[in-house]
Amino acid sequence: MNFPAHRVMAVAIASAFVFGGAVHAAPAQQAATARAETAFLSQDDAFARSARIANVDYVLDFTLTGKETFAGTTTVTFDLKDTNSAVTLDLNKATVKSVSVNGKPVQARYNDWFITIDPAHLAKGRNTVTVAYERLHSTNGEGLHRMVDPADGRVYTYSHFEPVAAQQMFPLFDQPDLKASYTVTVTAPKDWHVVTTTRETKIDDAGANRRWTFKQTRRLSPYNFSLHAGPYQVWEDNSGKYPMRLFARQSLAKQVVPADWFRQTKAGMTFFEEYFGIPYQFEKYDQLIVPDFLYGAMENAGAITFAEARYGVANMTADQKQSMTEVIMHEMAHQWFGNLVTMKWWNGLWLNESFASFMGILATAESTEFKDSWQKFYQTGKQRAYIQDQTASTHPIEVPVPSSANAFDNIDAITYSKGGAALKQLRHLLGEEVFRKGVHNYLVKYSWQNATLDDFINTLAKTAGRDLSGWTKEWLYHAGVNTIAANYSCSNGKIKDFTLTQAAPSKELPTLREQRVQVAAFKIDGGKLSLVKNVPVTYKGAKTAVKELDGAACPDLVYPNYQDWGYAKVQLDARSFDTARTKLSQVDDPLLRAMLWQSLWDSVRDAQLPLNDFITVALNNAPQEKDYTLLGDVLGKVVQSKAYLDAMRLDNAYAKQTYAALEKMAWDGVLAHKANADVQRRWFSLYVSVASSPEALARLAGILDGKMDAAGMELTQDQRWALIAHLNRYNHAGAEGLIAAESARDKSDAGQVAAVAATASRPDPKVKAEWVGKIEDLKTPLPFSRIRTAMGSVFPAEQGQLSELEADARLARLPAIDKAAGPVYMRAYAITMIPTACTPHSVQRLSRAADQMKDLSAFTRRSLLDTLQNEQRCVAIKGAMTAPK
Repeated sequence: MNFPAHRVMAVAIASAFVFGGAVHAAPAQQAATARAETAFLSQDDAFARSARIANVDYVLDFTLTGKETFAGTTTVTFDLKDTNSAVTLDLNKATVKSVSVNGKPVQARYNDWFITIDPAHLAKGRNTVTVAYERLHSTNGEGLHRMVDPADGRVYTYSHFEPVAAQQMFPLFDQPDLKASYTVTVTAPKDWHVVTTTRETKIDDAGANRRWTFKQTRRLSPYNFSLHAGPYQVWEDNSGKYPMRLFARQSLAKQVVPADWFRQTKAGMTFFEEYFGIPYQFEKYDQLIVPDFLYGAMENAGAITFAEARYGVANMTADQKQSMTEVIMHEMAHQWFGNLVTMKWWNGLWLNESFASFMGILATAESTEFKDSWQKFYQTGKQRAYIQDQTASTHPIEVPVPSSANAFDNIDAITYSKGGAALKQLRHLLGEEVFRKGVHNYLVKYSWQNATLDDFINTLAKTAGRDLSGWTKEWLYHAGVNTIAANYSCSNGKIKDFTLTQAAPSKELPTLREQRVQVAAFKIDGGKLSLVKNVPVTYKGAKTAVKELDGAACPDLVYPNYQDWGYAKVQLDARSFDTARTKLSQVDDPLLRAMLWQSLWDSVRDAQLPLNDFITVALNNAPQEKDYTLLGDVLGKVVQSKAYLDAMRLDNAYAKQTYAALEKMAWDGVLAHKANADVQRRWFSLYVSVASSPEALARLAGILDGKMDAAGMELTQDQRWALIAHLNRYNHAGAEGLIAAESARDKSDAGQVAAVAATASRPDPKVKAEWVGKIEDLKTPLPFSRIRTAMGSVFPAEQGQLSELEADARLARLPAIDKAAGPVYMRAYAITMIPTACTPHSVQRLSRAADQMKDLSAFTRRSLLDTLQNEQRCVAIKGAMTAPK
């Protein structure tokens, strides 16, 4: 685990010398280091280093045994501009055996974060530094992660380096603007496969081991390089332009459908090569499904990793297959935009991710069977961006990143989805072909280099022949989502004085933006909502007249962002809102229907539409929804509605009637869709989520043990664990024993994780105290994947009373935990463990904490403020309800 940036240890205690393989205490009179003595690298120190160093090459030799430690020897060769000060190599928490510089053993100070090479040992021009070391494998998903498969005892390793975790595997200049080549050799057990950016040139037997030698890579930023090793199952497909392989753990192999992966990968490769006008650069395309992964996937050059928990599941639904395809495309886009051309520093991370998000959806929609991917993007990623952009802690897309400690502070829906939506809007503004050509020109000009936002925007501006400085300022340097609305009157059945208005979210966020949208007017005709007129509009400022709509038939509904070109919150006029609430079933277009559902849900979140009114709309309309993608969104909103009710802890006739109605709707949906397994599973998932009555819980228990019919469904292992978790969450009779029984039946890693979730969710004060203790024990031997699962399971919404038993104490511990734990831990803890109760008292408690806890790390501070705002929202939603509270 990394030390947090603010935890600075005294040099005399933390430092050591390495000389001829021996480690000695560091005398106080030694030369000062070239950078601050912290675990993280500041932007200033990074740029100072890259100003002096160039033409970096690494020769990496690893010895992997499968045990808890690994050994390595790194030889780094580089050009040095001057010898005026020391040079540092990043290396985290290793045991350094020896250091040599230009062929001679040297004294080098090591403080557990970086090795310092004294200028006396360096030469102007070419230098070579060799470091021999050992290190523990990581178990938190960073560095060289090690996992022992509980199903068969096999050991698997994989690397994850973004943002700055390559130093947890080998010594290097761990910053994106020092690109380098990597030449790798690996000694590993004989039954292991070893995978990196290039393919192996030879494999030699070495007793119980084999020695793998790999071709030198092209120049990559450190976080784009990777190395993975273990007894993986391998599938190969050489039918495309580039050789493809897929890897997964042996015990997972039966769950994987390699044909799906290869088919979508080939489709994506064809699309991207044509779109970018540049061939794929890494010669082969490997994809690895790996355990305990922190994120969804990672774009390592030529060796992409995917999270098992999301993409290694058996019997994928159509929705899961679509998500898998979109992520395959997202990571493939990075092979050009991110790997071929790379950001200079971490403030450019958003551009990498925004562009890949945009291109991933575009490629999926245009080259695969999932033609409604833009609709799904609207329903999922874009809504997360809208929600986040309305929080107190929202931030611009482009933000300063003073240190590598802050590299992932803003790895969020603004970075991914708002940025992707902004690029989509820019494409509409410039025109599709101009945008594509500008991207091509950018990739050609900066191939194998580091580039900045200005480089990207200037290339697009030059290609388009227009000034984009205003657009850049409005969209990238100012936070917040604007609200647009149609304002008009009708006379003699005709529209007059139609204007599109734009409002800023607050005085603190006053920016109004230029944007191109479509304004569409609809009439109800023959029981259907029909499009009367659709007008593309480029608007700016507070008001834009839309003369083309004057004189059109007075509409029943106006939607001022038709087909979702723009990034803006839509406020429906009164007539349109009434149409949306009462005529959903008369809207044929699924994307428009999705937008109207969203308008209603936005009104609930803004405490304008009572939650109980929305639930009534859902009960009346959700069973009629025929679009599979939209059905997932609607049922997701139903689950969120119940979560609000649970958090409010309503114990009255309305709540009981509503819970019963939701259970009935969900089970009726299961029975009604026996002929469509994907749709039926959506309804069954809803039923599991809303089941709370003794009758519904008994039905789930009966389905689990096979005594009751599951409407023709055969339960998957994931579904079995979902039932067990839910039965334990509501303390159904005999539920606790189901955990042990199922764990004996399912010995997989996924089963162990699911058992943690089921156990932690039990409504027992002793269980809660035990798991909170494990979560907050930063030295726990439990893998981080288990701890992270427990964080998300220990206090479900309806167990607010149990959370309140020690909520004050848990919140009081937040500063100490934030100070002691690292960023990986806090990115999970801060969004799951800050106590909430949907009460005025909880709002006051969080408000006091926000006033007092101003020294928290940036991400934790932001999470605290967001939690406070969400509590205020929950209380407001409760206050707006018209049913008994």
